[in-house]
Amino acid sequence: MSTKAYISAISYYLPKYVLSNQVIEKDFPEWSIDKISEKTGISNRYISSKNETSGDMAVEAANILFKEHDIDKSCIDYVILCTQSPDYFLPTTACIVQDKLGLSTNVGAFDMNLGCSGYVYGLGLAKGLIASNQAKNILLITSETYSKFIHPKDKSNKTIFGDAAAASLISSESGFAEILDFEYGTDGKGSENLIVKNGGMKNFNKQSKETVDEYDNYHSDNNLYMNGTEIFLFTLAAVPKLIKNTLEKNHLEKEQIDLFVLHQANKFMLDNLKKKAKIEDEKFYIHIENCGNTVSSTIPIALYHAQKENRLQSENNVLLAGFGVGYSWGGTILKIK
Repeated sequence: MSTKAYISAISYYLPKYVLSNQVIEKDFPEWSIDKISEKTGISNRYISSKNETSGDMAVEAANILFKEHDIDKSCIDYVILCTQSPDYFLPTTACIVQDKLGLSTNVGAFDMNLGCSGYVYGLGLAKGLIASNQAKNILLITSETYSKFIHPKDKSNKTIFGDAAAASLISSESGFAEILDFEYGTDGKGSENLIVKNGGMKNFNKQSKETVDEYDNYHSDNNLYMNGTEIFLFTLAAVPKLIKNTLEKNHLEKEQIDLFVLHQANKFMLDNLKKKAKIEDEKFYIHIENCGNTVSSTIPIALYHAQKENRLQSENNVLLAGFGVGYSWGGTILKIK
């Protein structure tokens, strides 16, 4: 029995409202457009409307995938939805997505709660389902509305994160990229460095005071909190090792990788990772300027554009690395067909 799994197609959806650097500068005059662009590498990010949920965006992304790649949705036999902003505590949002897409009731469907490592983990789960003969065509969706967690006066997080959903068809039969072997990592000691403390069972309905940090960013435990310094230090320590271990797991040398597609956190982070991991500029792919950090969707969006730009050539090896909230990290290799 073949255990091969392929990425057959990728599409994505961005909400309608554009939060540009000009708008942010208007709200926070002390931050110049040039300063924002230089540090983050981001000019625009897309923000979900008040009543638009991750589930809604997941449906949009999947329908774009079906239309853009002429996919018969009756072939789908499993749905994996990666989100940290589900429509409800229960039921699982993937069940709602199955119904709204009009998929067969014979499909399996579940949510997975992961952030910036989520796409790589999703690929691993999809490959496992295929390898164990549980599914043949898996709809892997990443969908996130972090903007709903961010305090309106938290300019640091507001400049980085954008909302988006990406949909991928993972198939046992064929595709543009074969999914090879995986490397994973977890360190829950860093969990409080990127967190929304209230809302779950630990702090259900807990009241929270608003605070202001040294950079004049407002937040409370109801909002997204990110300790940028600790996240940066974790990333520089973990990701070069992740790249090394992913290469070893796949019996490859770094020189055999044709393109590195890492989680698109922000330009400052990516530039430092590129330097620390000693990756050549021409092999390091960045697509963040016009969508921002879309959490679990950054890698599939980057892959979509790399493919459009003919950066994924036959027989190329592409290394994927996701990392962030949790702490959680994961890597794999794609062999382009």
